[in-house]
Amino acid sequence: MAFSEYKSLASVLREFRLHYQEQSFGKWQTVPAPLILKEEIAFNLSELAYDGSEAIVCETLIFPVLKEAWKPFTKELMLWSHQPIELNGSLSGTPDYLFAKQSEFGKIIMDKPFVAVVEAKKDDFTGGWGQCAAEMYAAQQLNGNPDLQLFGIVSNGRFWEFGNLQRTTFTRYQEISDINNLDELYSLLFSILSICKAQL
Repeated sequence: MAFSEYKSLASVLREFRLHYQEQSFGKWQTVPAPLILKEEIAFNLSELAYDGSEAIVCETLIFPVLKEAWKPFTKELMLWSHQPIELNGSLSGTPDYLFAKQSEFGKIIMDKPFVAVVEAKKDDFTGGWGQCAAEMYAAQQLNGNPDLQLFGIVSNGRFWEFGNLQRTTFTRYQEISDINNLDELYSLLFSILSICKAQL
C-alpha cells in the first residue's frame, strides 16, 4: 500500500496497532539559526510566491531549513530528497525528505532512515500525518530495531509539527514551530538530529 493512501494518523495507528500519546518535546538545545538561513528565508517569504505550489514550498521553505540543520551532522547523517522506500513490497512510497544514516558505501547509497519529512498537501496536516506515520512505521521495520526513536515532521512550509515512533508508541509533540521563529525551529531540528546521531 502506498504511504499516500493513508489519509489520517488514526488509520495508521489502527492498522499497525500503535498506541498514541501527546507530550511536550521537553528541553531542547538552544542553537541560533545561521544568519545565512535567516536571510534566505526572509528573502523567500518576501519576494517569492512561496505558496503557489507544493514544489515551491519544498524548495523555498522546507529544504533550506533542513539543509542548514543537517550541515553539522554530514559525517553521520545523509539528507535525501524524494528517495523511494519500500517495506517487503507491501508498504511503499516516496517521502519528500528523509534523514538516514550515512552509508559506508558512499553518498549515493541510502542506509537506515531516521527522520521522515512530509509537507502537508494544501495545508492538510491530517493527511500529512497519515502519510508520515506510515513512512515512520516502514522506517522502523527497515531499521529492525524498535528501540530506536524515529522522528516524523509534517510542514506546510510555515508551520512545522513533530512526532516520534518508538516500539509500539507514536508520540505527537505539542510544540508547533513557525518559520517566523527560525531560532526555535532550527533548535528543534538540531536536537532531533543530535538524538539520531547518538543512536548510531
